[in-house]
Amino acid sequence: MAPTTRRRALGTLAAALTAGVAAPQLAHAAGAGRGPRPLLRAHAHNDYDHARPLFDALDHRFNSVEADIYLVDGDLLVAHDPADLDPARTLESLYLAPLAARVRAQHGSVYRGRRIPLQLLIDIKTEGAATYLELDRQLRRYQGLFTTYAHGRVRTGPVTAVVSGDRAARVPMEAQRARSAFYDGRLTDLGTATPASFTPLISDNWATNFTWQGAGPMPAAERAKLRGIVAAAHARGQRVRLWATPDAAGPARDTVWSELLAAGVDHLNTDDLAGLEAFLDAHER
Repeated sequence: MAPTTRRRALGTLAAALTAGVAAPQLAHAAGAGRGPRPLLRAHAHNDYDHARPLFDALDHRFNSVEADIYLVDGDLLVAHDPADLDPARTLESLYLAPLAARVRAQHGSVYRGRRIPLQLLIDIKTEGAATYLELDRQLRRYQGLFTTYAHGRVRTGPVTAVVSGDRAARVPMEAQRARSAFYDGRLTDLGTATPASFTPLISDNWATNFTWQGAGPMPAAERAKLRGIVAAAHARGQRVRLWATPDAAGPARDTVWSELLAAGVDHLNTDDLAGLEAFLDAHER
């Protein structure tokens, strides 16, 4: 399909799907229809390290995936470390084009019959402003695929891109009246005037904010702190993600995950796709 035809088809499809939808955050309840039930709280950290980036996470029903990007010679390459950069592993080839194809094949949704946006968290590893400008250019090529903000209005698409990593990306993003991505805030953004239409997600490092790592009961003061963070974010229509939580299989990880669920944390961070899938299924039962 020619690029112009592809953009027109995606644009028409997304317009029909997103009419009247105005919130950038992921839905918190599964929609009706056929297809696998997505795990709305499952976030694939370092998703590109799996044998089948994106598709392994989707097969495990994850509703959020994370890709680290570097701006190299005018393109966006996906890797965790500079030594792993490969010109063939671009953001477009691993994520953007496959997501567009999946949406077309499944009639407008990553999960057939459902209107729940997939979150694509994009962690910028090179200088934020320049890298974001190239990212913005690439996202705009996929008209209708991504949730957008334009002139004070959010239109929800099949995929919501959220920009994390180098904080210099914030400056060009805030200057835009129209964009195809949103910003990943930090705990320092919680309770500020920054609206959820710009910062729908609040993320931070578990290890620098909490001492408890799952051994024994969670200290009451830390449980209260966690629940206060979630309550403050949810009051403003924002979601919460904490990275660097324990991720080695075992009771400590399960105990931490249980506390995160009980507190209402929206995204559980893991590199163990099967482990989190099994935990969430067992918890729901």
